[in-house]
Amino acid sequence: MGFLNDIEPLKQTALTELKAAPDLAALEQTKGAWIGPNGKFTALIKQLGTLSKEEKPAAGKLINAAKVELEAALASRREELEMKAALPKEPTDFTLPGRRRALGKLHPLTLVTDDIVRAFRKIGFAVADGPEIEDEYHCFDALNTPADHPARDSQDTFYLNTTDKRLLRTHTSSVQIRVMEKQAPPVRIIVPGRVYRRDNADATHNPTFHQIEGLYVDKNVTVGDLKGTVEFVFRELMGSDVKIRFRPHYFSYTEPSYEIDFTNALVKKMGKDWLEIAGCGMVHPQVFETVGYDPEVWTGWAFGFGIERIAMLRYGINDIRLFYENDVRFLKQF
Repeated sequence: MGFLNDIEPLKQTALTELKAAPDLAALEQTKGAWIGPNGKFTALIKQLGTLSKEEKPAAGKLINAAKVELEAALASRREELEMKAALPKEPTDFTLPGRRRALGKLHPLTLVTDDIVRAFRKIGFAVADGPEIEDEYHCFDALNTPADHPARDSQDTFYLNTTDKRLLRTHTSSVQIRVMEKQAPPVRIIVPGRVYRRDNADATHNPTFHQIEGLYVDKNVTVGDLKGTVEFVFRELMGSDVKIRFRPHYFSYTEPSYEIDFTNALVKKMGKDWLEIAGCGMVHPQVFETVGYDPEVWTGWAFGFGIERIAMLRYGINDIRLFYENDVRFLKQF
């Protein structure tokens, strides 16, 4: 009877250890310790031969039942651990889109924007963003734009019917103010985004279009840094044959200010020597004082240009309205 009394305690101990195995490797070790070739329960089975004829049937029945129970527990724990091992180590957001291949193609303005961002990232610029519905302070006042400036007229800017004179931003420069209000210098950002102006739609104008703004603020920043950055970016976008020139100009938020002209084979193909492409300049000291930067310590430059203009040059497009008509015959070419 001693032999029969040993079966149940051994089985219970084996079940406890199998169910407590923390991983698959530990489970295999526990299996070997109990029901492997040299396991404790296997050794019990080998002792059946030493029993009398009267004891063997009852003992064999108990051992077989116990073995079936142990193997079932082993299979169950193995399944649990395999499922656990297959789960991601970090929480999974099951609301994310699937991995099916996206239909369609990227819009040409998206392609050009991605290339512009990639060029700026190579020289350490981060991407910033801001609201398209702006207030007059961030769009005009903080950028040193006087109250009687033509850009602030309702003939040029889309104002919303609100008590606080909200408007659709006329340039992405408003974001540079928002960034400088929150971040101490140095600052090195680009701001791609949609802007709005009261232009009639024709081959070269549209009431809504896209700009990209660049801002660099640090100690001892010069016009030379601005020119070097502009040349690098435009050569990345338009080819190594690009040449750049600066012409004196006026912007209320930069001093000195410049218009940027560029030329390359594409411009020559259009029958022109130079093409105006962007505006730029050294950030006006008044703008720095408005955001709390000391203009005696910090200097910086800003420049901005239209993404549509770059796309039209790159792809030989002569009508800006094509970007917004959603004509598949046009879009599928990119």
